[in-house]
Amino acid sequence: MTSPGSLLSIRKATQHDIPVIRGIALRTWPSAYGDILSPSALQYMLDFFYSEAALSQQMAEGQQFFLATLNNEVIGFGSVSKATEDVFKLNKLYVLPGIQKTGAGKALMDHAFAIARSNKAIQLTLNVNRNNPAIGFYTRLGFSIVGEEDVDLGNGVVQEDYIMSVEL
Repeated sequence: MTSPGSLLSIRKATQHDIPVIRGIALRTWPSAYGDILSPSALQYMLDFFYSEAALSQQMAEGQQFFLATLNNEVIGFGSVSKATEDVFKLNKLYVLPGIQKTGAGKALMDHAFAIARSNKAIQLTLNVNRNNPAIGFYTRLGFSIVGEEDVDLGNGVVQEDYIMSVEL
């Protein structure tokens, strides 16, 4: 958890935060996926999902991004979007290496749950790489694996994910 006196907060992200979101992705992905993806696949996916243009488009298409700040420094982010009338999807959740296990990820998830519930969703889903240790984090929050999905991103890169879900 965070230390006494530290101030962890969550706020909505805007287009102006895109460089910060991209910066966090560039710092977290090598740690999160360096043992899972090849260097070329890692770079391709970062460019695919986290270029400033890609992030701007995701926001324009309805992804709601939010930032975790600790003592006024942005340390993580998440995003959710409406999947169906009563289902929301967690698209992204990343906390800087070295800051993980401080409660920031849980705070981001609590915010994702709150957004989904405020939009009358009855379920929150996510995709997670089948080899990602974050599966344990999501399981502790009540998610369960409900399927598998392989997504061809082009350039020989395929996302091999579990689909996880939790009832709200």
